[in-house]
Amino acid sequence: MNYDAVLVMGFGGPERPEDVMPFLERVVQGRGVPRERLLSVAEHYYHLGGRSPINDQCRALIAALEPELRAHGITLPIYWGNRNWHPLLADTLKTMQRDGVKRALVYVTSAFSSYSGCRQYREDLEKARASVGEGAPELEKLRIFYNHPGFVDSVCERVRETLERVPDAQRADARFVFTAHSIPISMAAGCDYVAQLREIASVVAERFGRADSDVVYQSRSGPPQVPWLEPDILDHLRALAARGDVRDVVVVPLGFVSDHMEVIWDLDHEAKDLAAELRLGFYRASTPGEHPLFVAMIRELIQEQLGTVTTRRTCASSVARPDRCAPGCCAYTPARPPQRP
Repeated sequence: MNYDAVLVMGFGGPERPEDVMPFLERVVQGRGVPRERLLSVAEHYYHLGGRSPINDQCRALIAALEPELRAHGITLPIYWGNRNWHPLLADTLKTMQRDGVKRALVYVTSAFSSYSGCRQYREDLEKARASVGEGAPELEKLRIFYNHPGFVDSVCERVRETLERVPDAQRADARFVFTAHSIPISMAAGCDYVAQLREIASVVAERFGRADSDVVYQSRSGPPQVPWLEPDILDHLRALAARGDVRDVVVVPLGFVSDHMEVIWDLDHEAKDLAAELRLGFYRASTPGEHPLFVAMIRELIQEQLGTVTTRRTCASSVARPDRCAPGCCAYTPARPPQRP
């Protein structure tokens, strides 16, 4: 099949203080998140100047991907659109339509299967196409890549870099703690999110000779009455400290592909500060970001669809996910908050 563009689809984030609350309100629209929670999260952004790093990270990724594609004879232009903030997806599709794009491949900045990490992006793509109307570009999302060697290898390289910062005498005993964004338990029940995280965490840990490691969660944002995946990273650090046999933790944000706000605030501020109180050595691995292995992986995913390379996977996955999502895959209906009389 012929394609004439690549679309990088991100989450989006505010780039100035006055964008923060409108951005957060857009993200949680219809989800019943208390306003007090939004105001609390807004303070995280204000603490860092009211600007999320996520858009700059998308720009940097595109800047790295463009020469990677050219070096392999791929001349497709790259466009960029976000779900939740400018450049908004619908606006980008209008630009693509004006430029004559008929069919594009879509790279989504999410590695694992879930409603919020995959299906919702697909729904947003269709909504954006509908808003553009007749002549909107056809869009084909690249496959979920949690078990692509380029993703796994780039994570391992980030872990290797981090271990070099652990004192020699303590390195072998440093506890690996893998983190990912928590999601509602009801959402997790309809997808392979937890199984995929555990599988890849195990692969990474084994490469460093760790027979045992932990998968924990962070960044919960839903209504307090809705149960979400646990344990939370902060609770887990307390539990490790209480055991008395863990001196250092290597925290690997496995569920994230860039060092955006939730990684910087929830790990580099909250978790790191708590670890200091608990007298735990805290070493946080970077996310793949623009690591050459990760950028090459995106190029390979594109080549898969162009029919020029064979699909590669790190392991014969016990939670194999078809490259084309079946109808109803990762379906989820959010619980609505009770209506006030």
